[in-house]
Amino acid sequence: MTNSPTLTAFHVMAKPTGAQCNLDCSYCFFLKKAALYPESAFRMSDEVMERYVRQVVEAGLPSIAWQGGEPTLMGLDFFRRAMAVEKKCLKPGQSVENTLQTNGILIDAEWCRFLRDNSFLVGISLDGPAHLHDVYRKDKAGNPTFDKVVHAVRLMQRHGVEFNILCTVNAVNSRHPLDVYRFFRDELKARYIQFIPIVERDNAAGNQEGAAVTDRTVQAEAYGAFLNAIFDEWVKRDVGATFVTLFDAVLASYVYGTSSVCVLRPTCGDALALEHTGDLYSCDHFVEPAHLLGNITEAPLTSRASTGSARD
Repeated sequence: MTNSPTLTAFHVMAKPTGAQCNLDCSYCFFLKKAALYPESAFRMSDEVMERYVRQVVEAGLPSIAWQGGEPTLMGLDFFRRAMAVEKKCLKPGQSVENTLQTNGILIDAEWCRFLRDNSFLVGISLDGPAHLHDVYRKDKAGNPTFDKVVHAVRLMQRHGVEFNILCTVNAVNSRHPLDVYRFFRDELKARYIQFIPIVERDNAAGNQEGAAVTDRTVQAEAYGAFLNAIFDEWVKRDVGATFVTLFDAVLASYVYGTSSVCVLRPTCGDALALEHTGDLYSCDHFVEPAHLLGNITEAPLTSRASTGSARD
């Protein structure tokens, strides 16, 4: 969710509620991951939380990242406890960035005060203006969610919470690049925007196998045209004012010879996913048995991440 060129050995995204979410986005592959833990309540225990926070701090990693599913379903007290553990573990002069990726539905004034006071960087999932966002991003009852998400953005702005926009590019909003970009830039005054293409495999397991994709998937040509249209406007008037992760990452790859964005790197494997149970996987998109590295209650993150391979 950041645009810094600083590179680290690896990064871990923790999923404290696993695949549980209060939305039912049509293209979400991760909801199907609930099948990996059929008996679970999908709530990270304090023991796993403390292991995660402590191991990140002790390894000197730059960020403690919470993702989902929807992490705010854990409740604010869980994150207060996590911050208490973090502060206890930090050495004098040491710091760590806290990040939270959320759909924004549960964000209220109390959440905003907590996020601001603890300097969280918040990623808000939003797919453009209402007529584009609400096509696929609905709640469990099939209701649109745009108004609630924008309400969360306005609340964070009033409370001084730093936020980024994470926009998935799909078969619908990809046809309206400038509508999407100008909405974020002009209506929401967002300064950091990340675009992620939806490539949804057409299979029951929600894994990365097979060549068939759903009709919600953005086609390659459409994704390219989407980025080109936004780049042409961005490069003329918004450089240094609005930051688009992919554009900045391409520049970083030229300047530094590599990039913090995994799709621009020669190999992957340093952006790990931590399930609510403590199971560690090679990647957020490969939370699958074949890519299970181990469990952080059995061995620390550093030993698992360094193997780069699945556990036998």
